[in-house]
Amino acid sequence: MAPNDEFIREVDEEYRRDQLAQIWQRYNGIIIGIVVLIVASVGGWRYWQHHQETRAQAAALRYEEALRLSSEDKGQEAQSAFEALAKEDGGNGYAMLARFRLAAELGQQNAENGASAFDALANDASVPALWKDLARLRAAWLRLDTAEPARIRQALEPLAAPSNAWRHSARELLGLSGLKAGDMDYAGRWFDQIAADRETPATLRQRLAVYTALVAGGPVQATQ
Repeated sequence: MAPNDEFIREVDEEYRRDQLAQIWQRYNGIIIGIVVLIVASVGGWRYWQHHQETRAQAAALRYEEALRLSSEDKGQEAQSAFEALAKEDGGNGYAMLARFRLAAELGQQNAENGASAFDALANDASVPALWKDLARLRAAWLRLDTAEPARIRQALEPLAAPSNAWRHSARELLGLSGLKAGDMDYAGRWFDQIAADRETPATLRQRLAVYTALVAGGPVQATQ
């Protein structure tokens, strides 16, 4: 390297060092504050993540314990456990799972009480649309034996649309409502939709053979 080039490089480096020193002297407080803020933010985020993971793990254990109580036919204890978990708002999803399971537990004791609990979920603005539809489906299932067919159909027909995730179950319940009411044309229409849907689950197709046979047999006549 030529002497002049070396001299220019050294002068340039010295100038940059002077500039950095001046910047540091003028703004060192701000720079330190920014660094501290970044470190604190990263630490806070890590702590929040750890806190959320810990809460989710605790909620999962409590949910599993409530399921165990339910499987052991300890209905009252299971209900209390699900109620306690449902009141929490940890953002981990277990509170909503507990609300659905609590509604199912209530439905085992009293169909209308369970259906009303599912109605509350379906009307809750904080519940995602997909799960609102599931709540409507579960409520209709619990009311299948007691409610007027018109009420069942009003709740289920929107869920039977081709784009709905719960359409298969909704169509099955609509067909069953027709069978129970002796309306074979209505039942057959929904069973035909089940048969035509290429995504119908295999287990439902197996039940469909029974349903179509019942439709073909016509309404059952009561005998004295």
